[in-house]
Order: sequence, then C-alpha cells, then structure tokens
Amino acid sequence: MNLLLLEDVDFDQTAGSGTRAVVTGERLKHVRKVLRAAVGDTLEVGRLGGGIGRGRIVELSRERVVLELGPLDREPPALLPVTLVLALPRPKFVGRILQAAAAMGVKRILLVHTARVEKSYWQSSVMQLESLRRHLILGLAQARDTALPEIECLGGPRDLSDALPGLVGDHEQVLVADAAGAEPCPRGVDVPTALLVGPEGGFLDGELALYGHAGATVVSLGPRALRVEHAVVALLSRLAC
Repeated sequence: MNLLLLEDVDFDQTAGSGTRAVVTGERLKHVRKVLRAAVGDTLEVGRLGGGIGRGRIVELSRERVVLELGPLDREPPALLPVTLVLALPRPKFVGRILQAAAAMGVKRILLVHTARVEKSYWQSSVMQLESLRRHLILGLAQARDTALPEIECLGGPRDLSDALPGLVGDHEQVLVADAAGAEPCPRGVDVPTALLVGPEGGFLDGELALYGHAGATVVSLGPRALRVEHAVVALLSRLAC
C-alpha cells in the first residue's frame, strides 16, 4: 500500500473542513503492522476521487489511527484511455487482474460472458460488488492513484455481442487480443480504446469473426499462449507506452 486511500466517511467533520481523518479496519492494520508507523509520522494519503497529499499521525491505537491532513492538492496519475473488456476468468484470478488493471490506469472494466466461460464463475463470492471494489482500491493504493475505475458485469451469454456496437461507437479503436491475430498489439495509444481479452483457451473462431465483422481488430502479442492474468498486464503495458 503506497497510498492510504480515504473515503468520505473517514473524514472527521467535527475537525472543520475535513482536516482530520479516522481510519480503521484493514488500513489500520497495514499502518500498524506493515508500515510500523508511530504518532508523529507522516503518510502519503489520497481522497478517493480527489487529490493526493500528506497526513500526520496524531493518534494511533488498536482501534483507529487519526491523521491531521495537509492540502490534498496533487493530481493523481493520468488515466490510460482503455476500457478493458474481460471474459470472466477463474474466480481465483479475478482479484489480481482487477488490481493490476486499476494500478495501470484503466478507468472502465467490463466483465463479460463468452462461450468458454464457465457459468458457475458468476456465482462466486468474488463477484460480490464489495469484493470487486476492494480489489480495485488495492490496485489504486499500489499505484498512488485515487480515480476508482467503473466496473460492470455482463453475465448473459449474448451480452458481449450485444455490447459490441456500443463499444465500437464509443471508442476510436476496438482491439481483440488473440494469438491468431495478424497484427501486433499497438504501443502507446492516446485515443479511446476498448481491449477485449478472452478466457482460458481463447475466443472461438466464430466469436473472432463476429467481432471482426462488428469493426474490431484482432491483435497479438506473438505466438506464445499466455495465462489471462499475464496477458492483461502485457497488453496494457504495450498500450501504455
């Protein structure tokens, strides 16, 4: 956790103008056990959806940490103009992929159903909104970011194909990642881009044909087949620089 993220409920309104914040739970545990902070230490803090600054610890106990805040006037890192459209992976990989995507500046994520996605994945406890949000926040804290990505779950078997016209209309380019792609994944995109990443085993030939007919471009990182969690990081890294 490189940034202590604060939400609206953390601010002590009695202190006037939100100049103090009270933190409990997992963040408190991190401050005490990992950072080994003490009263008088300063931490880098950010307001979710707002700016970044410093906070000085004025009280620290097993129940809470109280911070006196300086100006939160630094801007978070620039976003990556990419919508990540991800065929729902195995539940045990969802959290780490979301954390990586948030850390790399993705600001919109669609979790979708495709032919090779197991329907049972959608019933996992990982898919609870609070669990998804927690992983996104962990990614932000890692990257010193405060802009929470939008996330949407499209669980029906036709939802991705139904969503394609909107993705094509809202983005200047729609890229489908597949080892069979004839074109290499581009580098350093600076226009609104949708990136479709398939499930284990990839997209079916019929799905690739459908996406191409809708206006998407099938791109590749090369002939090697990567695990989904590795492919997402590799693809976003190329699009970022």
